[in-house]
Amino acid sequence: MGSQPHPILITGGGRRIGLALAHHFLNHFQPVIVSYRTRYAAIDGLEKAGAICIQADFCHDEGILAFAEDVKKQTSSLRAIIHNASTWAAEKSGTSLSDVLSAMLHVHVHAPYLLNHALEDLLRRRGHAASDIIHFTDYVVERGSDKHIAYAASKAALDNMTRSFARKLAPEVKVNAIAPSLILFNEQDDADYRQQVLNKSLMKIAPGEKEIIDLVNYLLVSCYVTGRSFAVDGGRPLR
Repeated sequence: MGSQPHPILITGGGRRIGLALAHHFLNHFQPVIVSYRTRYAAIDGLEKAGAICIQADFCHDEGILAFAEDVKKQTSSLRAIIHNASTWAAEKSGTSLSDVLSAMLHVHVHAPYLLNHALEDLLRRRGHAASDIIHFTDYVVERGSDKHIAYAASKAALDNMTRSFARKLAPEVKVNAIAPSLILFNEQDDADYRQQVLNKSLMKIAPGEKEIIDLVNYLLVSCYVTGRSFAVDGGRPLR
């Protein structure tokens, strides 16, 4: 019998891509620790499948650091951290710009920054290129966004941190980013909206979670790739 694999930590694992990644790893007998803010029904399913699910609030530093301590209580070593937790808010009339900016920065910048530092020892102790950090950014990192300025800026900061943490944590830990555009629709998206979004892509499809899962698997297997950002956007910036 081999030793038990070290857990993969996935932030924001209760929905969409985070949930798909969690089930993918569990189906391959890879232990998973998941953070969630809201307890969706999917969290019950993850727990039944064997995941450790920890409620966390990344909207303030105290919640982020408390989550890091909860992770340390569950394991002394991590295979990877996948920073998937995200929030999305526009600058619009009636909203506090300070609140929008603070929310975007806490979830997309403070949380990865503080967690990477707090859990560094759990990643480093596994040997050369044996651990990973993956940041989920966005295709707007390069393009910008006039309606989601704080969101785009926070994701750009996370993109930059990818290179800084790659330098800091090499050669034990590889650090890369994935910058998606449309991957899958929400159930409530109507046909007109779906077609409008598809028309922005060269490839004209919503590829689904497998496109991300395959890339994550590649990054985990590689012993050489670090400090890079991988666009998964269907050629949208070329339109």
